[in-house]
Amino acid sequence: MSRVVIVGAGAAGMMAAVTAASQGADVVLLEKMDQPGRKLRITGKGRCNLTNTASLKDFLSHIGPDKQWLRNCFAQFFNTQLMEFFEQRNVPLVEERGGRVYPKSGKSLDIFLALINDLERRSNVEIRRNCVVKSLTEDCHGVRLQDGTTVRGDALIIATGGLSYPTTGSTGIGYRLAQEAGHTVVPQVPSLVSLVCEEPVPQDLEGFVLKNVGLTVTRPDGKKLYEAFGEMTFAPHGIDGPIVLSASRQVSRLLNNGERLIAHIDLKPAVPADTLDHRLIADLNANGNRLFHDALRLWLPAELVQLALDRLHIEYYKRLHQINAAERKRLLSFLKNVEFTLTGTGDYNTAVVTQGGVSVKEINPKTMESKIVPGLYIVGELLDLDADTGGYNLQIAFSTGHAAGIAAALPL
Repeated sequence: MSRVVIVGAGAAGMMAAVTAASQGADVVLLEKMDQPGRKLRITGKGRCNLTNTASLKDFLSHIGPDKQWLRNCFAQFFNTQLMEFFEQRNVPLVEERGGRVYPKSGKSLDIFLALINDLERRSNVEIRRNCVVKSLTEDCHGVRLQDGTTVRGDALIIATGGLSYPTTGSTGIGYRLAQEAGHTVVPQVPSLVSLVCEEPVPQDLEGFVLKNVGLTVTRPDGKKLYEAFGEMTFAPHGIDGPIVLSASRQVSRLLNNGERLIAHIDLKPAVPADTLDHRLIADLNANGNRLFHDALRLWLPAELVQLALDRLHIEYYKRLHQINAAERKRLLSFLKNVEFTLTGTGDYNTAVVTQGGVSVKEINPKTMESKIVPGLYIVGELLDLDADTGGYNLQIAFSTGHAAGIAAALPL
């Protein structure tokens, strides 16, 4: 059988190692950190949303830029097979809101331990820690290490991850290795990340969660780029939270290329503007003697009152019966469309994944083998594929790792 060298012991690399070893290959798994799986152990805020139970069609709709490319890979190893893989290794799973699948314990450590324990009990697997890769060998089937040694194999799987969470060992070296082998690498930007706003966020709003709101992101000319309903939060330099992270997938590259965009927050998405206007008129008439700053609590949580006062330019101590039609329209506009100018994104220290990477046009979609260099495989976040939150990205990592492990184990 083949000797398979795998660079990177994250989700994709460990799955590739387990799979190749189970096929009888001799596996050498190289990890630059002192412990494998650091990013896996913190994913999902330490809970590890490892996949999603969505149908294939729905699942693919959450992936870009070339979602159909994954059909062959998913046909071999998809969400059902992944769940069975971990349940067979004594990790009970649970499905939560939106089809998200987690270990029942709520601990990502259990997912990591299932993989590492499987590898460590196998006599045909060698795990080398603190191995910093410097370059590829001439045939691209092995690597030269920083200490001057060379590790050679019949096949090489590069699974070094992207640039997100660099403290876990993600330095982006895999992109350079792929380029050494002749691959096209799409420029990278942070994805699933907070968005930076030009307008200052009031300090008392930091960390405040808005539930059941609408978020639309447009260009200054009004062209819509993203629209969603759900939960978001305010961060020191902008906005964050589930719907904001999903928005970043659509707009991160534009923002990192210097474009300025507009975020529109609808605080009352379930109520049409004309209906809300009638309610405002009724509230203003029924509470005519209340002071404006105090009466804002009729329509807003306390945390948003100061932002409203800053934006509306209505006299603080004005009584509601003194509010004129133009001021009421400004209040209505605020409730339906709080605007922030977006000027950038958070960095890789907070980004969940990396957008961009090795062009999938140069990778066999069934095996993850390079179309340029036979015997070289590229998997996981290194590929130019990324997805929404919800377990989609980890499934990509596990599925591509599995496909590469199967193929690389076969004799050349």
